Amino acid sequence: MTVAARIGPLLPARLVGGLAAAVYPRFEPELARLADFCPADCDTALDVGGWYGPWSRRLAGRARRVIAVEPVPHLARALDAATPANVRVVRAAATDRPGTARLWLPHDDRAARGDRGVSSLVRRDIHARALDVPCLPLDGLGLREEGRVDFVKIDVDGNELPVLRGAAELLDRDHPALLVELEARIQPTSPVVDLLAGHGYRGWVLPGRSWVPLDDFDLAAHQADTAHVVRRGLLRRVLPFKGPRYVNSVLFLAGGRRPGTAAVRDHGAHAR
Repeated sequence: MTVAARIGPLLPARLVGGLAAAVYPRFEPELARLADFCPADCDTALDVGGWYGPWSRRLAGRARRVIAVEPVPHLARALDAATPANVRVVRAAATDRPGTARLWLPHDDRAARGDRGVSSLVRRDIHARALDVPCLPLDGLGLREEGRVDFVKIDVDGNELPVLRGAAELLDRDHPALLVELEARIQPTSPVVDLLAGHGYRGWVLPGRSWVPLDDFDLAAHQADTAHVVRRGLLRRVLPFKGPRYVNSVLFLAGGRRPGTAAVRDHGAHAR
């Protein structure tokens, strides 16, 4: 267990959320580059796998409305208490069907707090215990009546395909920008890339200061070469150090859009 995982449960949830929001733009530079893919007049943004809310907090300052989907009860309560008023928290796991599912937590998470942010509907070797949680597809959130969705961030530790399958109507209607955490060590990434290509999306990554097409970047090889960075833990990864960063977030844009250019809404139902 990393130092951050040991300290987190000892601190007030609001403080942990504030610290996460402060350091995450360094840990995930994509968050610091939000303007590259999230329009300034963003109507609705989804934060799927909200954790302590670093993305929800930053999105709340850019979007009219943010919906954070978080299945761990402790984290959902923390999000609800500490995020701005335009953030709505849905305590559920996003997947491709409504009902109940088993959410797996790591063996050292005895209090079922989810502080490490690695809980998932997909069990792997780090998981040892489970909670029964409500689950639903993103298409079941009733977003058609609430307005367009301009951005979706997905961090679900291996459950990406079911989440995207459960958002097929949303993807084809609004073509939101998607930031999806993909880990080749957890699941093959090609099924997600292929599914989104079928919806007209192209992937981009940010290994340095410039966005690079995913087609020109071997994500699996990069992650294998930089796997040692992951073992540093959050605190060590946000401190200055020389060496490559571990890229595990892929930006997907539809309709020929490129990151860093103004979002032109000439597609989707809202254009008509």
